[in-house]
Amino acid sequence: MAAPLDTIQIDTAPNPTASVIWLHGLGADGSDFVPIVRELDLSACPPIRFIFPTAPTMPVTINGGYVMRAWYDIFAPDLVRREDEPGLRASQAAIEALIAQEKARGVPANRIVLAGFSQGCAMTLQTGLRHPERLAGLMCLSGYLPLAATIEAERHAANHDTPIFMAHGTMDPVVVLERAVKSRELLTQLGHPVEWHDYPMQHSVCGEEVEDIGAWLTRVLA
Repeated sequence: MAAPLDTIQIDTAPNPTASVIWLHGLGADGSDFVPIVRELDLSACPPIRFIFPTAPTMPVTINGGYVMRAWYDIFAPDLVRREDEPGLRASQAAIEALIAQEKARGVPANRIVLAGFSQGCAMTLQTGLRHPERLAGLMCLSGYLPLAATIEAERHAANHDTPIFMAHGTMDPVVVLERAVKSRELLTQLGHPVEWHDYPMQHSVCGEEVEDIGAWLTRVLA
């Protein structure tokens, strides 16, 4: 069994009754999105525990085998022609352990949001759609749906109606807009409620997006 993930925790107030597990992108670590918490308007929300895990290190094929923090290997720029299914499923198990930890601390599944950027977005969809209890929401930033051919058979009915927030930059050169749009279209065809936002940015996060994230978190956690 893999070692538990290292995490950074930020509570917006004492005694949190909701949790957001926020997954970073390729080559980053758990500290990457910590500064955004103080930028979110969560004034209408109860106390929230933000959990920022750090992915393990592994050689990444697309980067010449360079060892970096990654949730799974990436073989080619198109991301999906060949996918690292063992890596995706191993990280899924590690994220499931974080969900179980939050439940053990008294936060029910329906008060837990999975969130992620880029690879973290892929892991949010990989894990959240298969989770056997309803989650509060899935926040998917600048990423895509991995293992798309398996999702219809593997998704769990508990999360069929879970709100999904998808946001993407129209000028993203890393995860091109078309990849995200195809993911959105598949999820919508399968009946999942997707709230879509796009912004004139590259592979990043912008101020308007931060405002939209705060509004969405308020809707699903207030």
